[in-house]
Amino acid sequence: MRSCLSSLNVLIVAQYFPPDLGGSATRAFNVAKGLILNGCEVTVVAAFPHYPHGDIPREYRWKPFKVGWMGRIRVIRTFMPPLKSEGFFKRLLLLASFAVSAMFALPGVGGFDVVWASSWAPGVFYSRVKRRKLVLNVDDLTIKDVVDLGLLREGSMLVRVGRLAYKVFYVQGDAVTPISSGYVERIMEYGVKKEKIYPIRGGVDLETFRLAPPPRDDKFTVLYSGAFSVAYDFEQILRAADVLRKEKRDDIVFVIQGAGELADQIRSSVEDLNLKNVAIINKIVSRDEVAELLNGADALILPLADFGRPYLGISSKLYEYQAVGKPIICCGEGEPADYVRETKSGVVVKPRDSGSLARAALHLRDDPDLARSLGESGRKYVEGHVSVEQVGLRMRRLFEELLQGRRR
Repeated sequence: MRSCLSSLNVLIVAQYFPPDLGGSATRAFNVAKGLILNGCEVTVVAAFPHYPHGDIPREYRWKPFKVGWMGRIRVIRTFMPPLKSEGFFKRLLLLASFAVSAMFALPGVGGFDVVWASSWAPGVFYSRVKRRKLVLNVDDLTIKDVVDLGLLREGSMLVRVGRLAYKVFYVQGDAVTPISSGYVERIMEYGVKKEKIYPIRGGVDLETFRLAPPPRDDKFTVLYSGAFSVAYDFEQILRAADVLRKEKRDDIVFVIQGAGELADQIRSSVEDLNLKNVAIINKIVSRDEVAELLNGADALILPLADFGRPYLGISSKLYEYQAVGKPIICCGEGEPADYVRETKSGVVVKPRDSGSLARAALHLRDDPDLARSLGESGRKYVEGHVSVEQVGLRMRRLFEELLQGRRR
């Protein structure tokens, strides 16, 4: 790619970064790698690995920060208390801890041209101290989501303060990069002009998530991989498994892999329902191991919680699922469901509808040609539109426009 800038140095400020689980960590890594592939130099300021378990690796303990590398990405990790990410107040404390500790990395970040921040407060700090352009990332609409999930009550003091904080931070950004166009109108409600909003999808690393030979097993495996968080409805999976158990379809099994605050609840439900057709892998694995697990499945599931409204974001899981060429079962409404339909990469069922989920698994199991066609369609789409290199190129072009004054 030819660029009018001979070199572009980007500072990424992100509380979550691999090996942390979750879409925010994946998004930050994909942007970093995508920028590297497009000729940029990238430094990341991130928290010590901590999500979702709260276990800080030994090599980080009792240190204010630690500098390392992930390939060509320079990573400065700063202090984070050993707390599980569960409940609103613990999450708030973790957020505040990184907002403070991220400043410890200031002497080591060196020079940069632009800040891309998924953690807004320290991002604003670095932008103002160094007098550089600031791009704010939006992975989700946190205040709205925590209300819909029942973690906070609409109209409460914390919600009002949170909305005020959003307004304060949004106006600091020179541009905003939500992961989905579904967020644009909601962001505008905070006073951000539409021309400052530049949706860029999460993307997928096609070097890690690649095609592999289909599994050789008589069982048809439907897999979820990721955080055991309140954003997902695991009860829908377990009830669907119970339906299939009662129908004596023991040729279909569900595998749930990951870690997080709902682990005990999932395990307890499996035991209560005596589900022999559900396996739980309660551990965090590397990205390469995630890709291997996905390749070992026959279908992949996104069991979104019922927010009481169409979901506006698009989970990074969908791109990874597509990249390994497997059919997707999307439990949800809104942007993710529309995306799966438009890319012809899976089937969509309503949230909480366990019967429809069981029928979808049966349909894919009994129609291998359909399953193969959906998987091939998904892989073709991500190759053409959402590889990390393509995401990095779009991000770099935005940065260049800001630095040259063409985007205000």
